[in-house]
Amino acid sequence: MLRFGEWVAKHKTLILIFGVLMMIPSAIGYINTRVNYDILSYLPKDIDTMVGQDILQDEFGQGGFSLVMTEGMSDKDVAKTARRFEEIDHVSSVVCYQSLTDCEIPKEILPSDIEEFFTKDDTTMMAVFFDEGTSADGTLAAVEEMRSITDEQCFISGMSAITLDMKNLSKSESVIYAVIAVLLTSLVLVLTMDSFLIPVFFMLSIGFAVVWNLGSNFVLGEISFLTQALALVLQLGVTMDYSIFLWHSYKEQLLVYPDDKQEAMAHAIANTVVSVVSSSFTTVAGFLAMCFMSFTLGLDLGIVMAKGVICGVIACVTVLPAMILIFEKAIAKTSHREFLPNFKKTSSFIAKNSAAFLMIGIALLIPAVYGNGHYDVYYKLDSTLPSSLESVSANEKLSNDFNMNSTHILLADTNLDAKTESKMLKEMDKVDGVQFTLGFNTLAGPAIPEEVIPEDLRSKLKGDEYQLILIGSEYEVASDKVNEQVGNLSKIAAKYDDKAMLIGEAPATKDLINITDKDFNVVSILSIAVIFLIIALTFKSLSLPVILVSVIELAIMVNLGLAYFTNTELPFIASVVIGTIQLGATVDYAILMTTRYRKERHSGKGKKESISIALETSIKSVITSALGFFAATIGVALYSDIGMISSLCMLLARGAIISMVIVITMLPSMFMLLDGIICRTSAGFRPEKEKYSNYTQTQFRSA
Repeated sequence: MLRFGEWVAKHKTLILIFGVLMMIPSAIGYINTRVNYDILSYLPKDIDTMVGQDILQDEFGQGGFSLVMTEGMSDKDVAKTARRFEEIDHVSSVVCYQSLTDCEIPKEILPSDIEEFFTKDDTTMMAVFFDEGTSADGTLAAVEEMRSITDEQCFISGMSAITLDMKNLSKSESVIYAVIAVLLTSLVLVLTMDSFLIPVFFMLSIGFAVVWNLGSNFVLGEISFLTQALALVLQLGVTMDYSIFLWHSYKEQLLVYPDDKQEAMAHAIANTVVSVVSSSFTTVAGFLAMCFMSFTLGLDLGIVMAKGVICGVIACVTVLPAMILIFEKAIAKTSHREFLPNFKKTSSFIAKNSAAFLMIGIALLIPAVYGNGHYDVYYKLDSTLPSSLESVSANEKLSNDFNMNSTHILLADTNLDAKTESKMLKEMDKVDGVQFTLGFNTLAGPAIPEEVIPEDLRSKLKGDEYQLILIGSEYEVASDKVNEQVGNLSKIAAKYDDKAMLIGEAPATKDLINITDKDFNVVSILSIAVIFLIIALTFKSLSLPVILVSVIELAIMVNLGLAYFTNTELPFIASVVIGTIQLGATVDYAILMTTRYRKERHSGKGKKESISIALETSIKSVITSALGFFAATIGVALYSDIGMISSLCMLLARGAIISMVIVITMLPSMFMLLDGIICRTSAGFRPEKEKYSNYTQTQFRSA
């Protein structure tokens, strides 16, 4: 690696120019990478709810749909608004009471209860169907245009409207995320490093890596909004350590090569490559474990963040050294004393009271395990969005005026006769929480021959193989009641039509709950197993992987368990994000201390002395790393109006501090208790009895 370091140091200007030039295609790739705001679209494509969505689009030319409410409009104005909606690109059809009466069917012969489906007091409802999926660009553009041609009298509800608001909110906040994360992290670096200018080059180097990573997402076609929002703050928090390693190594090498900064940097790069690559393995492993989820949001986030770590390593050993060497004089002029204390007294106190800290950890385990298993989660995306958003207001109006909180679509056999369909819908009407069932035969009435129904109306609800039946529910998406309702409706549908499929937000969310419960268990076990194996191979030990992983898992359980004791509801993906990222990123704190502990024991020092030295020399680095991770995420957590992003960033920020505290206090205590077992089951350790035995034999020979 020394030759590589020498090459980098020699070609510093060329490397910096190349790094800047790489920003151009990366920026173009970033701009042209589509962002997906629909969480449900990451469900497996072979389940009924996703297959049904494809059938809906293929046979009816309909993907997403919205329920639109008009307030205080005459029937004539409602019909006029419906016609204007139908003229919008990507709107395939509009179904409402007023538009139906413009057909050849006389208003008087329509079933009397149809008007109740669409009208409550002075509010009228219409169903607007789009020819693309819920979160497709064409659908979102259509919703935006629908809003532009209506006024305050119209309320557009549904997932497409929520997705549009989510998109606009996320785009308006994403730049602020970057600014907040960079400013707070720079502040931490100024306080923990020995130069006012070096944090600037740290941020620039990481910025290069972030842009490279986000630009390369173009090959994936699209990424989720969650990945886009978290990528920068996570990459900043996770890879900042690598820059700190390089800087500290460079300062050490300057003592050896005081008159040759280029040579000092070459050796610093060589040392950093070895330590950073091995350190990044655990982080990359944590992210890649997410790729094994059948809910492919994990694949999306895992690949992007694994790439981010790799880009961070590359920038750390190429661009950052080049900038440090080129601007070395400016960095030297801005040097200052370190503001952080040496923590010698803190280290001594922890080492002397290791038994007490161990007891505290054991006592902490019980509530942590309980809280970790009992905190509440939410799956409904708009439940934590600001109430001022148009889609949230519309959904509230739908709930208040029509007592509807979700709408299902039943795809039934198009040849199902009117009598059988009527019997099925009557049974569905009796299911708890069902507000209405609305199908072709409901609108036409059983007394009207199908042949006399206008084709325009027929095509909206009946296809060659399937027909559409709308089912309104008073229950909220992701609630236990709606999940039970979906199950009951599916059973009834299967009794009358074995090819029937229930689709929509609520059925898809029910699938999301079932699938992610299994996924998260698989990912958790896999990430622990892979990181366990990496630690075992790194230290050639059977006991150290158990100790290190146990310490970080305790920190994770404390972090998630706090949600229960603070009565905080977490997003459904919280456990897998925290379980993999906090484990992969903060286990490095434990590895750093363990490496020094092994070095001191290998040199022949006793248990207490080795542990004290390991803690004293590691504590500042652990605190600096944890504070950097905390700074990169806490600002976004406090600022973001998107509940899912805010919650995840708060958990990551809190997790960094919890891991720091537990590693600093609990890990030395574990070493103190299990030193004998560690020495017997690990390579590179010399037990104290061996030391004393060799010492006695030497004394004997001397005598």
